Amino acid sequence: MPTDRQAVRRQWIDRNFARFLGIPTPAAISWTTGHGDLHWANLTGPPLVILDWEGWGLVPVGFDVGLLHAYSLTRPATAARIRAEFAHVLDTPAGRTGELVALAQLLQVAGRGGHPDLAPHLTRHAEHLTGTPVPAP
Repeated sequence: MPTDRQAVRRQWIDRNFARFLGIPTPAAISWTTGHGDLHWANLTGPPLVILDWEGWGLVPVGFDVGLLHAYSLTRPATAARIRAEFAHVLDTPAGRTGELVALAQLLQVAGRGGHPDLAPHLTRHAEHLTGTPVPAP
């Protein structure tokens, strides 16, 4: 459903991409309507039900699935399955950008002490995708 509501703001990306990922902000970002907070606590089923829609709005393509993938990094088999199932999104330039935005947001949370078990996995995965060391918090 098309919307003007923003779940992820371009201003945040412009201000924080280099800060958390150590790479320049992409010039172009493809946007789509998304959940904005897709993680395992917001999924239930069967049948699949996605909960907690108060943060929905425009997100970079690949953001939602990139976020779910990032939250799965402590479970390699689950992360690999998500990556395989959503390769048609994540393995595109637009999807890679969305995944990097999701990683940047989670690295911001980790820098504030959140997700201590996930933080090293986030750093490793971001460095794998960018080929650049993640800046120290």
